[in-house]
Formats: sequence, C-alpha cells, structure tokens
Amino acid sequence: MNLIIISSIWGIVLMFSGLFFPRKSVSVNIAIIGAILLLVANTLDINEISITTSTFNGLLQYDFYGYIFLELLLISFLFYLLLSAKQVTEVGNHPYEYFALMFFVMAGIGLVTFFNNLLILFIGIEIVSIPLFILTGSDKRNLKSNEASLKYFLTGAFSTGILLLGIAFLYGASGSFQLDRLLTEARPGLGVFTPLGLVFVLVALGFKVSAAPFHFWTPDAYDGAPTVFTSFMAAIVKLAAFVAFSNLFLFGFADLSAKWQLPLALMTVATLLIGNITAVYQQSVKRMLAYSSIAQAGFMLLAVFSGNDLARQGLLLYTPAYCIATIGIFAVLIRMEDYTYDGFNGLASRHPMVAFCVTVFLLSLAGIPLTAGFFAKYFMLASVVKTGGFLWLVIAAVVLATISVYYYFRVIQAMYFKPASSEESFLKAETLSFRWLLLAGAILLIALGVFPYQLLLNWLVA
Repeated sequence: MNLIIISSIWGIVLMFSGLFFPRKSVSVNIAIIGAILLLVANTLDINEISITTSTFNGLLQYDFYGYIFLELLLISFLFYLLLSAKQVTEVGNHPYEYFALMFFVMAGIGLVTFFNNLLILFIGIEIVSIPLFILTGSDKRNLKSNEASLKYFLTGAFSTGILLLGIAFLYGASGSFQLDRLLTEARPGLGVFTPLGLVFVLVALGFKVSAAPFHFWTPDAYDGAPTVFTSFMAAIVKLAAFVAFSNLFLFGFADLSAKWQLPLALMTVATLLIGNITAVYQQSVKRMLAYSSIAQAGFMLLAVFSGNDLARQGLLLYTPAYCIATIGIFAVLIRMEDYTYDGFNGLASRHPMVAFCVTVFLLSLAGIPLTAGFFAKYFMLASVVKTGGFLWLVIAAVVLATISVYYYFRVIQAMYFKPASSEESFLKAETLSFRWLLLAGAILLIALGVFPYQLLLNWLVA
C-alpha cells in the first residue's frame, strides 16, 4: 500500500519540482531519492505483514510473495536510475516529467501486483501503459520514436478494448469482478460467457507481455523508443505484467486449467520460436535485445502455464536475473554510438571491467550455469514437469533456448575476439561509479546463481 501512495505522491513532487529547480541534474537526485523511499517503505511493509490481507472491500490483496516481488523490482528500479538516470536528462527538455511518469508507472505496478478485482487489474494496466506511450515518443526529433509511440499506442488501445470485452464476459457469467468469484458464482445458462471471457483476457494479456502471435508491436516500439526508456520498458514493466498474468490464472482461472493450458502451451512455444529465430538475423544489438525479450517472455509464460510453487519461485528468481541483466546491457548500449555487433568489437581491450559485466549479463540471459538465469529457467522447466503431461513443452523450451546462446555469444565474441575499429574510447560518459555499479550487478547475478535459496528463495519458506 505504501508503494502505491508514495510513488503517486513522488510523481507529483517531480512534476512541480521543475518549477523550482531548472537544472536537469537535480531531477536525477530527486528521482533516486524517491526510489530509495519506495524501497525502504516496501521493506517496512515486508517486516509487518504476516498473513494475506485484503483492503478496500477486497479490491486489493496483499501477500508476502507480492511484497518480495516488489522488493526485487524496486531494487532493479534503483539500479536502473543509478546507471541511466543521467541519460534520461539527455532525451529532451522535460526530465522531471519523464521521471514523474516512471513513478506513476511504479504506482500502477503496485496495483497489478496486488489486484484482487478485474477492474483494479484494468486500472493498473492502464496506469502502467499510458505513461509508456509518452516515454516511447519522447524524442520528438526522431521519426522512429514518433512511429514507435504511435504503434505502441494503437496496439495498446486495441488490446485494452479486448481486455475490457473479456472482463465484460466474465462479469456477465459470474456477476462479480472478484477473482475468487469468477468461477464459483457462474450463472445458469451463461456458461459460454466464461470461456469467451477467458479467451479475450488471454489475448489481451498476450499483447501486454509481447507473447506470440501478439508480439509484432514489440521490436518497433523497443527499437524506436529512446534506448534509456527501452531498458525500463523491457525489464521492469515486462516483469510486472507477468506477475499480473500469473496471479490472474493462478487465483482466477485455476479450475479451468484443462481448457486453457493447451492454448497457452502453444502460445509459449510460438513465442520461444519466433523470438529466438528472429533474434538470430538481427544486425542491431538493440533490436536483437527486443526479440530476445520476446523469447524471454516465452520462458516466463511457463510460470503462468504451471501456476505451482516452483513456478512462483522461478518467476521470483527471474525478476533480478532478467531485470539486472537487461538494465545493465542497455546501460552500456546507451553509451555507445554504434548499436551493431561491430560496435562491440574490441570492447574488452578498452574497457575490460565493462566487458566482463556485459558477459555475465549475457550468460544470465542465456541461462548458463553459475548465473541467476540458469536457476530461473530451471525452476520454470521444473514447474512444467511437476504439472505433468506436457513433457513435450519442456523439450521444446530447452531446444529453442539453445538458439539464444548463438546471438548472445556473438556479442561476447565481438568484445573479446575481434579487433577494435578505432583507437577512441567506446563508451561516452563512462565513470568509475558506472563501472562499479555494473560490477555490483554482475556479482549479484553470480551470487544468485550459486546461492539461490540462501539469498532469495528461503524468504518464501521463512
């Protein structure tokens, strides 16, 4: 609850701070202070909660798992601001507004994490989505940014309409928006409304998480948006959407799993296939990461498919494994002039610490052992095995995941085994603090890959 309130207030504070502090650099400090406040407030909430509680007549439901997830997401948000907040001020003339929109997004993330009512889910998704339309098109001088914003807005509006239609069908069948009443209070003669509503909600959330075949907006939106905002969208926002997706199918539609598991399994395979295969043919690392995020969405769909304790643990571990790695790689990419693979040629000879950190991030995204990404993907696969009857899905996920090793290792090969194309420094505005922050993120991923239970998963048992 504190997260939703503080992030909303801090967004308003940032909007008015621009009137009193015209220097752009001040906005960075205010944003970082706000992120620290959110992290502290959420930590205090974790220490206070002991059982699942509801508030606002059951519209929101707070539980320990949700608070732990938000804690990891807030750590990632703080990591993002420390690495890339200064680059936000270079996008345009309104950095205070950009940071304000990010804090409004965090308020929406709080709603979609704890929603217990379909209307709260809808409101939370819209609070998350609308600021992203603006951030995507914030570089007014760039036609690609304008085009990306328009495509993102149109597909977002379209998926919102589908989501509302699905919610309407579910309400018509049950007479309630509450998750625990969607199936228990089905009205006689209206049983067909429930599967129809389920299909529309599945399609709409497929758009939101960029799952195939509803992924087509993602590469253009991610590639056209300013890179510093692509990092925020691809990491933090995507994980929040998946937690909402997972909670909806775990607590709302669990009894209908026989009807939606096969379509969701096919969607998962299609997402993994399209994301990985298409990423292989990209020449821009930024666009490769966009398709990579689609492939990663396929693995996260396994948590929605399974919905058991292993899936929830895997999604929890996926949060830092994916967010820290993605934010770290994009932070390096922001400081480079050449976004192609050739732009990474010889990076290790000029910036060895940065190259090491990028290597760890890429290995984590690929799911290589001794990184957090390995155990994140292991838990996803184990959750499907525990569900039973879908061994083919596990085999398909493993086979398609091996394809990702190729395009991730292309970057590593360029950094370590290809000569630099110039004698100049690769990175703009590279500082000692930037290198040490990257190293801290890399060490965290290795530590979580070696001690996942001791550092994170035992919290759920305690």
